[in-house]
Amino acid sequence: MNIEEKLKASIRDVKDFPKEGIVFKDITPIMMNPQLSNDVLDHLVELYKNQNIDVIAGIESRGFLFGYPLAMRLGLPFVLIRKKGKLPYNKISHDYDLEYGSATIEMHTDAVENKQRVLIHDDLLATGGSAEAAALLIEKSGGEVAGFNFLVSLDFLNGEEKIKRFSDKITNLARY
Repeated sequence: MNIEEKLKASIRDVKDFPKEGIVFKDITPIMMNPQLSNDVLDHLVELYKNQNIDVIAGIESRGFLFGYPLAMRLGLPFVLIRKKGKLPYNKISHDYDLEYGSATIEMHTDAVENKQRVLIHDDLLATGGSAEAAALLIEKSGGEVAGFNFLVSLDFLNGEEKIKRFSDKITNLARY
């Protein structure tokens, strides 16, 4: 079984969450399976170990689940991109629209240095709003988006269209 087949066998659909009409792709069963979690991490390490990446940034909160361990395994710094009001130090922010509302994300001003190549990681690519906002934060800080990585992509929402202007290196481990 390849990594996509393993993920799809584990990810469960939750109907009408967070609101009626949405079918939520729940990745928590992956966390309950240490072998699958290690398989995902091993796969990510193989994908990115020779990609000239300086930093990995994870989008709150599920982007931290594999983003931080991946950064540790690759010996790279990990940057937290969080919801407004969650970071204690000097920060930059960006407002954006989500599938069902709007939000603001923030990053510390010293998290990414000028010209650093940053891989943006999150659990799911839907409409691309969160990933686009993260990419704009990276660019505001002087960094360069080296690529995007998602465990799951909801291709029918066309999120890649919103983010491919930052990088054409977009990896989705499981596509729906």
